[in-house]
Amino acid sequence: QVQLVESGGGLVEAGGSLRLSCVASGIIYRISILGWYRQAPGKQRELVAMLTRGGSTNYADSVKGRFTISRDNAWNMVYLQMDSLNPEDTAVYYCNAYDYNTNYWGQGTQVTVSS
Repeated sequence: QVQLVESGGGLVEAGGSLRLSCVASGIIYRISILGWYRQAPGKQRELVAMLTRGGSTNYADSVKGRFTISRDNAWNMVYLQMDSLNPEDTAVYYCNAYDYNTNYWGQGTQVTVSS
């Protein structure tokens, strides 16, 4: 089992920045992928960014060049630096971990970008 807890969401003006953090606990050595997803009202949950244990990253086209995913060396913290935010980035952001068998989710943190 893996537990995930996000923090760092909030209200920011367009053009501003936020940094989301997620702490993972439990059987973290089995985690192969860490990532961030988001879900806006009335829309499906979508991938924002992901990071594999091998170091590969993948970003949604809408956030490339603005968002950066990173982790700590212990592989129990994952971050999402979000710059140049715009109102379309408003959503609940979820931390995700995958351990070759199961997807784990945090409770989500709200990000609201005002115009």
